[in-house]
Amino acid sequence: MEELQTNIVALSKVDINDGKELYEFLLLDNEEVLVSYKSLRDRLIMTDKRFIAINVQGVTGKKKEFLNIPFSKISMFSCESAGTFDLDAELKLWCSGVGKVEFEFVKGTNIKMILKILSERIC
Repeated sequence: MEELQTNIVALSKVDINDGKELYEFLLLDNEEVLVSYKSLRDRLIMTDKRFIAINVQGVTGKKKEFLNIPFSKISMFSCESAGTFDLDAELKLWCSGVGKVEFEFVKGTNIKMILKILSERIC
């Protein structure tokens, strides 16, 4: 089983319409964006159906990788909160077919909404 390397770190919450032009072509007609996070170049979007991770690559940022993780493929998740010396919170998703996928959020970013939605969708 191949494990994905997201390389998406230092995420912080942004308005759900921030950068929507980057991924709205992926959204279904009845799909709603629930929460959006952004790092310097990368993004993590959570909709009512899936996660969309956008990994911007290259010097110019024209190359982008779009990772789609439907809730139906997530078998379990864990969260590690930020500490005194470890300044970021981590979200780990275990997905059928690819293994573990990790995302890191800057200290102070509230990810309780993600955990609540995940609990509702996969438990």
